[in-house]
Amino acid sequence: MKEQGFIESRDEMEKLLGEEEIGYLGLSLDGKPYVVPLNYHYSGGKIYFHCGPKGKKLVCMKANPQVCFAVARQLAEVREHAGGNPCHVDSDSVVCYGRARIIEDLEERSKALNAFNRRFRSNAADVPEERVRNCEVVEITISEMTGRRERERKRTCWRYVFPS
Repeated sequence: MKEQGFIESRDEMEKLLGEEEIGYLGLSLDGKPYVVPLNYHYSGGKIYFHCGPKGKKLVCMKANPQVCFAVARQLAEVREHAGGNPCHVDSDSVVCYGRARIIEDLEERSKALNAFNRRFRSNAADVPEERVRNCEVVEITISEMTGRRERERKRTCWRYVFPS
């Protein structure tokens, strides 16, 4: 399959980020990679997720806030290698690079948690203050994202670099 150049656009990638529910957060600590699946909320160049007040994700992000976040979906089964062609599957994916920040301000944290909850349950009540205080919320500011769509052995690639 011939690799095509990137299309400078974020529309298709943001659509996929808005449709998928599970993403994979890539972190690194002391040269060791760590990837964890999690639910997330995407809005305007930022990814939000929540977690407990202690854990490996937080340790990694405090030591190295540079992160990678990926979502993907496979639309069919992998096809056989017909006529010497490489294996193929129709699929979509987005890889985001950015910087993680643990939201300390309780009002900002509450707003992010409510948006996260309403992504999955549109009629969700506001998160009680006690839960806001006992939960960490992380905001990833995306600096660059790349995406790929494969259909019938044709690949489309996107790239978008967010203004600094």
